[in-house]
Amino acid sequence: MHTTIIHPLKSPSRLRRTRVAQRAAVDHRKPHYELTEQGDRLELVVYVPGVDASGVDLSFDGRDLLLTARKAHFVRVNWQALHLEGAQRDYELALRLGSGVDFDRVAATLQAGVLTIKLPKKRRATEPVAAAALQHVA
Repeated sequence: MHTTIIHPLKSPSRLRRTRVAQRAAVDHRKPHYELTEQGDRLELVVYVPGVDASGVDLSFDGRDLLLTARKAHFVRVNWQALHLEGAQRDYELALRLGSGVDFDRVAATLQAGVLTIKLPKKRRATEPVAAAALQHVA
C-alpha cells in the first residue's frame, strides 16, 4: 500500500489573507468609469447608480484617488431572499493619477447616478533662466 503525501499549494497564513481579500471584494464592487484628458485637466466620469451626493467620499493619498460611493440601503417590510445582495453593494474605486494633478482644485458633481470629477493639472512655472535669456536678446 502506497502512502501519498500531498503538500498544500499555499501556506495557511496566505490562505487566510486571500480569504480576507475575497471578503473585501464581496463587500464592494468597482464601478464603470471613463478617464479623459481635456487640455488643462483630466475628467473622470464614474457611473454610480443609486448613490446620493451624501454617500460619496472622495479622498487623495499621495498620487492616488480613492472613491467610495455608498448606496442607501432599504429594509423591506416583506423581506425575502431574492439575491439582491449583489445589486446593493457599495462602490469603491482606487486610481493612480500621478503627480501632475493639482488635488487642491478638484471639483465634482453628481447628477442621476453619474459622478463627474474634474482634476486640473498642475501649472508649470516658467523657468527664470529662459525668461532672462529672452530679455537680453536683440
